[in-house]
Amino acid sequence: MNEGNPIQRRIRSFIAEKFPAARKRALSDEAPLLESGIIDSLGVLDVVGFLEETFEIKIEDDELTPDNFGSIHLLGSFVEQKRSRLEVPGI
Repeated sequence: MNEGNPIQRRIRSFIAEKFPAARKRALSDEAPLLESGIIDSLGVLDVVGFLEETFEIKIEDDELTPDNFGSIHLLGSFVEQKRSRLEVPGI
């Protein structure tokens, strides 16, 4: 994925708007969101609400992992995977 990915752009825009720490530094798609303190545990809930509403997906508690929420890149990949599963017709 590149910086031009529309899902990642929307996520980056939301994070920059919502979290002051993100505005204070150049936010790359690979920047660690949780370890760097850009997003705290309560902020994760805001991100979940945004992703569910914006991309029409449902995020389960067991999906709230650093592998999915660790960076904008990982968030974008996670959203794409969730959306692709929704588009697969039942067999």
